[in-house]
Amino acid sequence: MIETIYIARHGFRLNWINTNWKSPTGLPRDPPLAAYGETQAQELAAYFLAIPEEKRPTIILSSPYYRCLQTSKPTSQALEVPIYVEHGLSEWYSPVAPGTGLHPRPSSAAVMQTYFSEIDPSWSSIWYPTRRGEDVEALHERANGVSDLLVTEIEKRFGIKHKNILLVSHAATVIVLCRALLAQPDLPLRVGCCSISEFSRKSDASGVLGAWEAKALASGSHLKEGASRDWGLEDIQIANGKVISDQGVPGTQEEEDNCGPQIHRSSL
Repeated sequence: MIETIYIARHGFRLNWINTNWKSPTGLPRDPPLAAYGETQAQELAAYFLAIPEEKRPTIILSSPYYRCLQTSKPTSQALEVPIYVEHGLSEWYSPVAPGTGLHPRPSSAAVMQTYFSEIDPSWSSIWYPTRRGEDVEALHERANGVSDLLVTEIEKRFGIKHKNILLVSHAATVIVLCRALLAQPDLPLRVGCCSISEFSRKSDASGVLGAWEAKALASGSHLKEGASRDWGLEDIQIANGKVISDQGVPGTQEEEDNCGPQIHRSSL
């Protein structure tokens, strides 16, 4: 049974300081880490290596975006644990403007393994976010579904093998995952780069949602310069009471949009 869940945001992105960045994967909106972000990822690994072995994560589940896999890599190497690619942890995109296409979707774990050998492609993603984007309510629904399915599926597949897991994701997704685990949908939270949230399972709890207590929320105490570039859902741009639409990728209107849960759970 999973006892501890760690959630980290990716490190500092290259496109925040360099407008001429190039995506290593060729995927639109998939920047790598800046050198500073790579240093943060090393500090994240050092933190996990320094805590007692029985508290260290034994698997990492990462968003398929390059910056999250880059962030996961040093910890995977330091702890000698695999990275599982989970699309349910992907970036949040607001709804696409009509007629502009769909949002990008990263490649499969098998393809991403050509960039990161630490990936174990045997894990099949349990959830795919829609390429049409999500409003804030749908983002929370995704986090609730992913949290419930993820914990349940890990325990079903691996039994008692993994007591501590690490999730690596993006600011908005991290925030709603924290809210889901605590069953506090209005929890105020701002998340900096490579910050860590830690959750321990309540001894008397059942189920997944609300079954955890927070030991740390978006902590940057393990980072030499603290958590940087923090972000909160209050930073979302709103117009007429709705999230402002985003542009899709031109020419993708007819592409497949397989989305939602990929395995059945009666509770969903």
